[in-house]
Amino acid sequence: MRVLVVEDDAEMAQEIATGLRQAHISVDIAYDGEEGLERALLNSYDVVVLDRDLPRLHGDDLCAQLVGAQSHTRILMVTAAGTNEDVVGGLQLGADDYLAKPFDFAVLLARIGALARRSQPAHPPLLREGDLVVDTARRVAYRDGRQLNLTHKEFGVLELLLAVKGRPVPAEELLERVWDEAADPFTNAVKITISRLRTKLGDPPVIHTVARSGYRI
Repeated sequence: MRVLVVEDDAEMAQEIATGLRQAHISVDIAYDGEEGLERALLNSYDVVVLDRDLPRLHGDDLCAQLVGAQSHTRILMVTAAGTNEDVVGGLQLGADDYLAKPFDFAVLLARIGALARRSQPAHPPLLREGDLVVDTARRVAYRDGRQLNLTHKEFGVLELLLAVKGRPVPAEELLERVWDEAADPFTNAVKITISRLRTKLGDPPVIHTVARSGYRI
């Protein structure tokens, strides 16, 4: 999952990002509306956590422009103003959910998870391919009944490859979906992660390289 946090309060933005990363979510941050819009249109995010009162471009306008661009990204609008009128106004602009400050982080995390499930085609909580099983809710994977000790990136790659049901996934897509903006687009991180994942999965091999197309299970 990849999330964009658009929040002009740098301390709050970093706190949210740190919490989300601890929950194994890739996070980018924008500190004003114009930067947020640019990032949201440039990258593929599952969810944008959008502060409503932003400098340079108001959160309402950012939300309206994302909706007008027919973005599939889900928008969670966050603001200190939590009256019924504010909630209704935010949802009428096209936001998918609304959360008033101050909020409990567990609630924020649950809302993001619910929105992320709506941003992508639904897939069952258990993904299977032969003796390989991935529990997406508990974030654990098994092969032939043996639990695999996977890193966050390894699990994300495996989950995505299983979810697309045999479609080859280019390295660029894996980098975009599993990593965040800190990843160098010219890095060999995907290749290294695939190699380590193959080792942990063991034989017979389940991840195959498709020439000029990427990787698939």
